[in-house]
Order: sequence, then structure tokens, then C-alpha cells
Amino acid sequence: MPPSKKLKILFVTSEVAPFIKAGGLADVSAALPQMLQELGHQVRIIVPKYGAIDEKANKIHEVVRLKDLKTKIGSKDVTFSLRSSFLVSSKTRVQIYFLDNYEYFGSRHSLYSDPIYNEDFKDNDERFILLTHAVFELIEKLGWIPDIIHSNDWQCGLVPAYFKLFYKDIPEFKDIKTLHTIHNLAFQGVFPKASVAKTKLPKEVETEKHILQRGKFNFMKTGIMFANKISTVSPGYASEVCSDKEISGGLSEYLCHRKEDIIGIINGIDDEVWNPRKDDFIPEKYGIRNIDHKQLNKKALAEKFGLNYDPEIPIIGMISRLHDSKGFDLLTKSFKDLMDLNIQLILLGTGEREYHRFFEDALFDYSEKFACYLGFDNDIAHLIEAGSDMFLMPSKSEACGLNQMYSLMYGTVPIVRETGGLADTVEKYNEKTGNGNGFTFKQYDTKSLLKEINRAIKIFSTKKEDWVKIMKNGMKSDFSWLNSAKNYIELYKSLLDK
Repeated sequence: MPPSKKLKILFVTSEVAPFIKAGGLADVSAALPQMLQELGHQVRIIVPKYGAIDEKANKIHEVVRLKDLKTKIGSKDVTFSLRSSFLVSSKTRVQIYFLDNYEYFGSRHSLYSDPIYNEDFKDNDERFILLTHAVFELIEKLGWIPDIIHSNDWQCGLVPAYFKLFYKDIPEFKDIKTLHTIHNLAFQGVFPKASVAKTKLPKEVETEKHILQRGKFNFMKTGIMFANKISTVSPGYASEVCSDKEISGGLSEYLCHRKEDIIGIINGIDDEVWNPRKDDFIPEKYGIRNIDHKQLNKKALAEKFGLNYDPEIPIIGMISRLHDSKGFDLLTKSFKDLMDLNIQLILLGTGEREYHRFFEDALFDYSEKFACYLGFDNDIAHLIEAGSDMFLMPSKSEACGLNQMYSLMYGTVPIVRETGGLADTVEKYNEKTGNGNGFTFKQYDTKSLLKEINRAIKIFSTKKEDWVKIMKNGMKSDFSWLNSAKNYIELYKSLLDK
């Protein structure tokens, strides 16, 4: 295709910031479409309109052609509408369509699970079958034919299958290509085999070769098997999902089968929000040229958490979901040894109850060295990134990771396990060459974790010039969405060239 051709991209997702957010997918679903549009391409987004989305505040309005549309989910008649608004930034605005159906989405403020019982909604299969139907109704009713349909995670996994099985032979649709992005294989959208009957999918794909996984209907696997191409949110994760059965969540055989069609593109970060030179959430702005001003944020961080400020004692920050996948089993096993080191540790996060109890107890036992806030607070998150000397991410797996990139931007030296996006963004410091922007360890065990933390502490304490060099190496990083968007554009164009 001509290199200058402007693309039409339909971005299908289950969450978009700032309208509705459960995790990092919402941030990607806002930032990537906006950057693609800034680069001159035409992007439209489709997302469910959950009850938590304020219609008036977000200027969501009716579109006559897209009102009271009819479809069937199994034998059930369903009516829905597609309402319109814009995702607005300082530089552009992207058209966004909200799937409006009260029963499946409007009646619930939570996205995927009942917050009272902490259980997935029992009709999640029907809810996201409806989203799939809405995608193709939108295209047909508007007559806006995209070049690329870009679907995301399990909630949108049926979109590539519907296209390939029902639409690709329609003349107007024949040039469309599909890309499915895996953000997290820990969640796959697994339903009883009986759920297949609720779709329009033909009987011949109701097999382990296509949409079933161990006898159950798997939405993520369906996307993997039917998309023209598959992407993950880092090159490292793209490699791991084929080689590591645990990380692949049981889908490694099928991912390996499609290995040539899997591309890893690291997520970007919003450098308007996460930038120490512009950050309004921190007491003292700073950059690579006045890096010493970072100390004022360290002092503010220590004081906020009631710790004694000492420029010679490193503060290690953590911002995380408290879960085994994030390395908290390692952290708790090595916690006593950590507290024997000359450090202060500050944690912000929420998650599993056992870890809440552990850290609540630790507050009493180690109040002079350890502090935490068990919840989430955006102001504190920014202060931890700006005020910490080091940032710890000992994850068992990490598809991309954002906090290590924030840390590098803030001159807060990351200590990470070499996995997924962490391995792609953090380069182990080499004392001989002076190359590297952080500290990394390979083996998932407490010995390796403690060894690398000790190495970081030693350089921090005895080699001040080296430490400043590591900080500056990190601050020179470019994790803007511009780079990521350009990589997606190349991927889209390679699809259309086939």
C-alpha cells in the first residue's frame, strides 16, 4: 500500500479512560487512538456504556441511524443503541461510540464482576457477544468501512472470528484486516461449552482446534485463532507466551502455532502526566539538569509517611496490586531480611487479604523503616515516583508494566525481575561500561531478589557518581506513545500489504 495512505481504524475495547477504567487497558484504549489520530489517521472507538458513565457530563448523544437496533443472542431478542461522543485531548478528538443496553451494561456500575460478591457476572458471555454484534452493526449502519478492526483482550475476542466467518466475503468488507491485542493472558473469558449456542458461530468451529479449550468456550483463544495478526504489549511478553506454559495460561500450543503472526509492541506512557518537569502532584519539579531537586521530593515523601529523612538511606518505593503475580510471595518471604538492610520501604497498593494483613502487621514491627498505604491514591503515587531512590517490581510475570517506565522518567532507579516488558525496558547496570538504567534479576527466588537489592544499595552508598549516571541513563529514555503508535501503524500497513 502507498506509504502515505491514511488509515481508518476501528478500535474495539471494553474500557476507555477517562470514561471507565478497571486497569491499564483503559489507558491504552485512550492514548493509542489519540496518538494515531494525531498522526493523521482516522480512528473510531466502540466501548460499552456502563452505568458508571455519566451521559450528561460526557456529552453522549443519540445517533438516529444507530438507535434501537435489534439482534439475537441465542434465542433471546436484544435491543441496543450506539450513542456518540468524543475522546478529547489538547491536540485532537476521537469519535467514540457507546454500546447502550440497560440490561447488560447500563444497570451495572462495575465492569466485569459483582463488587459485593466479588464474582464475575454470570452473563459476561452474553454481554460481550452483544459487543461483537454491535461492532458489525456500527460498520453496516454507518457505511464507514475501516481498514483495520483492532480488538483487545478476551472481551473482544469474538470480533476476529465473526469477521472471518460471516463478513470477509461481503464485497465492501473484503479488504478489512483484523488485529487482536493480548494485554493479559491471566484473564481469558472462559465459559461453558453451552455458551457457543448463544453466538452465531457455525458448529464446525466448536472444537479444540478453534474456540474450545479443555472443553470450554474460550473468548481469548477465539481471538488468537481467527485474527489476521496478534500483538502483545511488549516484545518480551510476545516471546514468553509461546515459551512459558504458566505465563500463556495454557494457550502456549496455540500461540506457538501462530508464532509468526505475533508481534510485541511496548506500551507508551503519557509524558504529559508522568513527567517530573511538569508534574503538579509533586512538591518540587525537576529534570535531568537539576536532578538534585529530587531530594526535596524525597524529604516530602519521608515526612508524609512519618519516616526519618536521611539522604544517605535509600527509599525503595513500590506501587502495585498485592498479588503473587506481582512478586509479593517473594517480598513477604524475604521481608525480614529486607528490614535488616539500611533502607526505608514505602508501599502503595491494594489486593489480596493475606497481604493486607501481612503489611498491617509489618507496620507495627518495623515502623521506623516501613510505611504503607493500603489503597490507591494518585497524589501519593506521583510522590512515591518522585521521592523514592529506587523502585521495586519483582513480578513473576509482567505483560508490559508502566511503573518501571514512570520510574525511569523520574530518575528513580528500578529493581525488577527480567520478565515481559520489564526486561524490555530496564537494562541491567554494568559497572565496567557504565551502560544500563537499573537493576535486574532472572531467577524467581528470594536469594536473587536480595542479591540485586544489595548490589543497588552498595552502589547508591559508595559510588555516588555511578548512581547519578544510572539515574540520568533512565531519564534519557523515550517511552512516549509516539513511538508505540508508529510501530502499530507499521503493523497495520504490513497487514494491508498482504
